[in-house]
Formats: sequence, structure tokens, C-alpha cells
Amino acid sequence: MMKSKIRIGSRDSRLAIAQAEIIRNGIQRNHPELQIEIVTMKTTGDRILGKSLEAIGGKGLFVKELDMALRDGRIDLAVHSLKDVPMEVPEDLPILACGKREDPRDVLVYRPGLTVLPESPLVGSSSRRRMLQMKALYKDVRFQGIRGNVQTRLKKLTEEGMDATILAAAGLDRLGMQNLAARYFSVEEMLPAAGQGILAVQGRKDMNRSLLKEIDDADSKACALAERGFVRELNGGCTLPAAAHAVRKGGSLILLGLYYREEDESWFKDRIAGAVWEAGELGKRLACRMRERGGA
Repeated sequence: MMKSKIRIGSRDSRLAIAQAEIIRNGIQRNHPELQIEIVTMKTTGDRILGKSLEAIGGKGLFVKELDMALRDGRIDLAVHSLKDVPMEVPEDLPILACGKREDPRDVLVYRPGLTVLPESPLVGSSSRRRMLQMKALYKDVRFQGIRGNVQTRLKKLTEEGMDATILAAAGLDRLGMQNLAARYFSVEEMLPAAGQGILAVQGRKDMNRSLLKEIDDADSKACALAERGFVRELNGGCTLPAAAHAVRKGGSLILLGLYYREEDESWFKDRIAGAVWEAGELGKRLACRMRERGGA
């Protein structure tokens, strides 16, 4: 028998709550008889902002507290940006559904008052993936570390004298802040993080999945399998920069990946196409091929 009350766990930022509301509303449309509550909490990754994610333990710090809440029964589901979910998902807490993908691109946001980037711009970013690709587009760019939610980053632009920062387009869209985007990067210009734009719903493996059936998007799930398979094969989700983006066309998937060679700090991109049903293997195959070629 389905529970009459469902508790959805979320980080306590405006964006995370907006994302949890998207999933809540999707469930509520199909199951109006349910009472659905959003339970917010601050994660370790949200509390420690003065250091890079690499220094404090990686993206798992955004999900640890929510994982604990799932295990001890305080919440029934947790909603995450899939790009923040570690590549190795606990067996007892699987991803139960992937929401329909929103805009996967990255965007450049200027400091208030700027309409163009100055020479040798100072850009706020702690993402090596973004910094590598930004450097290829703007040769004289400089970087300063920046972390925190969207509002915190925008505030730091002014307070710390940075000219711009790079954010996920999907996040701005969900907050209704699209007007802040000064430039949308194509996925060819700046390959997104694996899973960017997709919401992941995580829960206990004995959870009744029927209430998620209508929000679980097959295209998003296939793309996520390919992208995460690529990154997992390269570095297991550690802090080396890696990126991947898949697009479904009919029964086929086209996957573009970014490979970083640590030995000489070089990086390159390649693509592969294959059947949707082999999405996970497709990511693994592209990663192996790029690693074997070694950038030649």
C-alpha cells in the first residue's frame, strides 16, 4: 500500500528547493491523494565554502546528509542535480528516476554594470572543467575560486571584484533568472558536467517506484547512463576534470566527451554514436578509446 505522506529531502538553497518543488509538483499531478512535504537541510558541501571541493572531499559532500536522512527514515526521497551525485551510488540508495532534462549549457554571468568582458577578465570559478574550456575561448582570462549557491556567487562578484562567473543555464532557468545570462556557451564550446540539467530522484531500494513513473524520462535516463559511464570509466568520479554530453536521435545516442591527460595537463574531445540500449557501454567505450589514443 502506498504511503499517504511522502517527504522529499532537499538542500536548503533556493535552487535546491525549486528543484524539489518541480519533482513534488510532478508527483502531485498524478497522485493528488498524496500529502507531499519538502524537508530541507544544509549539507557539509554547503557549509564549507572557503575551500575547493577537491580539498574537502568532492561532490559527495552535497548528498551525505540526505543519504543519512533516507537511511534513517526521516525522508522518503531526495532530489539532486544529477551533476552533484557521485559516480558511485550506494546500492541501498539507487537513483529511482531522472526528470526531463532542461537546458544543459553553461552560461557566463557578468558583474552588475558590465556589458562586455574587459581585457584580462577575472572570472570566478572553482571548476577545472570550466576553467580549461574558458581558457580556450578567452586566452587572457584569469580565475579566482568561488563557491556557494547562485545568490552567494552573484553577491561575491561585486564584493570581491570579479568580472564574471560561470553558472549552469538550468539553474538560472529554474530560479527565473535567465535575464542574467550574458552569453550561452554551446556544448561544443564548453562541454557540460555529466548529467547537467537533469534532476535525479534518489530513494531506498524498497521504495514503491510507481509514483515516479510519470516523471521518469527515458531520454534523460539514457543520456545520464552514457555520460556518467564515460566519467566513471575515466576517473571514477574523482576530482580530475571530465565532461560529457549525450543527445538522443531516434534509436541512437551521440556522446561527446572531454578527456584530461594529467601527465602533461593536455585535454581533448571526441565523440561516439551507438544504440540507445547500450548507453552505459557507449560511455565506457568512448572513455577507453580516448585514453588509448592518449590525445594523439
